[in-house]
Amino acid sequence: MDAYLIPDAPSSMYYISNFITAEDEDFILRSIPPNRWVSLSRRRLQAVPSRLTANNTLLPSPLPAWLEKPVVERLKSLNGIFVGAPHGINHCLINEYLPGQGIMPHEDGGAYHPVVATVSLGGSIVLEVTQKRTADPETPGAVEDQSTRGEKKTWRILQEPRSLLVTCGSAYNDTLHGIAEVVEDVDLSEQTVANWSLLGDKDTIIAHGGRNERPTRTSLTLRDVKKVSGLGSKLFGKTKIGTGR
Repeated sequence: MDAYLIPDAPSSMYYISNFITAEDEDFILRSIPPNRWVSLSRRRLQAVPSRLTANNTLLPSPLPAWLEKPVVERLKSLNGIFVGAPHGINHCLINEYLPGQGIMPHEDGGAYHPVVATVSLGGSIVLEVTQKRTADPETPGAVEDQSTRGEKKTWRILQEPRSLLVTCGSAYNDTLHGIAEVVEDVDLSEQTVANWSLLGDKDTIIAHGGRNERPTRTSLTLRDVKKVSGLGSKLFGKTKIGTGR
């Protein structure tokens, strides 16, 4: 994976362009169940195999074949990605973003093993990664270190169709990630995009003057949920929607 490490990003983020084929991309998009979408104010999503319960527990169920073969099996072939994950990959959150839709900065949190793999489908989008503000241990009850206000570092990751972005290590624990609510990403260049050297199609971005007009984009966010229950449907009550990227 060293060849795919994003050099100008928090440790450790990896980017692989054309991780899946165009045929696989089309197959997955056609296989997503049309009757399972949950509509939110800024996107719609569905959880596979199911949402987490109120206490972040997953009811175990195999991932569907339309995800397993083209995506999960390929991920398993990459050395070291989900090493130490108790269950491997057992959950996928599917997010659909229309042009102009996004998601506020957030973190994946402690419900998951600290590795997330995201496959992008249908269109390119800029993921904005931001350094967290740290708490001041000398100030009881402090939420953030006020002395570092305004010094947060940010990175821009361009996620192309069919690409894979893997986030782990301090990038998972010490940063937030979000997607701006714009119809077009601008000012895209070697100086502003952290994974520029790893992109599969820089020429199109250059030809469009460093701009990316967003089409509808679907993301597959694959993770290992730490808490897995075998108690069945009795656990279901209020459920967690989850986040995406």
